[in-house]
Amino acid sequence: MGKTLWAAALIAAVIGFAANVPLPDTVYVSIAFAILAALVTLKTLPRLASTFVTARVSGVDVLKRDRPLLPEAMGFPTAVIYLIVMFCFIPFPFINWFDGEARLVHEDNPMIGTFPYHKLGQILSAILAIQSMVLLGFADDILDVRWRYKVWFPAVASIPLLIFYYTNFGVTYVVMPLQLRSIVGELVDLGPLYYIYMVMLVIFCTHTINILAGINGIEAGQALVISLSVIFNDLLYMFDNPDRESLEAHLFSLYFMLPFAGVTAAMLVLNWYPAKLFVGDTYCYFAGMTLAVVGILGHFSKTLVLFFIPQIFNFLYSCPQLFRLVDCPRHRMPRFDTVKRRLQCSTVVIKPIDGFRGKLGRLALNILYSLGLLKVVKWDDKGRIEECNNLTLINLVLARFGPMPELNTTKTILCIQILSSMLGFFIRYKLVQYVY
Repeated sequence: MGKTLWAAALIAAVIGFAANVPLPDTVYVSIAFAILAALVTLKTLPRLASTFVTARVSGVDVLKRDRPLLPEAMGFPTAVIYLIVMFCFIPFPFINWFDGEARLVHEDNPMIGTFPYHKLGQILSAILAIQSMVLLGFADDILDVRWRYKVWFPAVASIPLLIFYYTNFGVTYVVMPLQLRSIVGELVDLGPLYYIYMVMLVIFCTHTINILAGINGIEAGQALVISLSVIFNDLLYMFDNPDRESLEAHLFSLYFMLPFAGVTAAMLVLNWYPAKLFVGDTYCYFAGMTLAVVGILGHFSKTLVLFFIPQIFNFLYSCPQLFRLVDCPRHRMPRFDTVKRRLQCSTVVIKPIDGFRGKLGRLALNILYSLGLLKVVKWDDKGRIEECNNLTLINLVLARFGPMPELNTTKTILCIQILSSMLGFFIRYKLVQYVY
């Protein structure tokens, strides 16, 4: 009951903030859909739990003493609810172009036949990209696809998004920092490289949420903090913004982020410690693609990246294992102490790797150790690192602060996420004047 009230208070805070900002009626419709989506998610997922377990789409929560069997891939029905809500929302941004006979006319001047087809295409391409990512994510949950293949799933799902961007915007130039304008000019056209950048952004957003996972509430929690950060950023653009294009871009973002925050808050209630379900890879892909879509089509991808600071750190920190410079076990989640009921950082034994790759791995570990970012459990006879913590943010927190209950571990990571979003806002609205 307490978690339900917490989620309701969180949504109410967003509504209360929005109430003090002059917003179009469509945003309030989107807020209503967000609340509806949250309530439907809260009621539907528990009823589907037994169905998923019976179908053997389930997993054991190994970080609990009784090791309960929980339904897996519950991000799939969550994403389906979100998509249904977005389908129902599609007519509302265009309601002014419909009269009683469903003819496409403008409310002020019926002689104007300028229906905003590009806006409709924008919404449809975004929904199609998200839907494609959800289907591929669910396939991963069911078939357990190898990383070498599924790393490209987001690139495939982003094709509708890229095609729409090419045919409607086609803007491939970037504004250069003040320090470089005397050398390369104010604007630089990246051409095809810009599309590669957008694909990399989609891959980054989906997989960085997926690799910062493994404990109750962490996937949905980080996605909720990021989505609320995007919503607050969008609302800031609603204050006295004379730029119509900028206003429309952030309205588009709000249309997608508000229902997403609703279903994510409901998912977090059910996935919070002790979890009643697992979100699965489907949710991570769904969340990452949704965030990437609004960042790309809303034209604030650099701001979006600022809200991913913990995910960026976790990725860079994990690189020695992700790129096989150091041995990487299949699961790098923390270790559970059944006696003290606390999580401890899991460790990896450094196996000898010949050649340049092995030397590079040793160098990376030594640099991390010198920076205080590595807990060495054992040294070999030659004074080299033989065993250390697995290279994830969760294990680093446990290594630095010591063993702690799973709930406290989740809260610590989410506090880092919140503080990082605050830092992102500071960089975006204060330090940016020294760069752009």
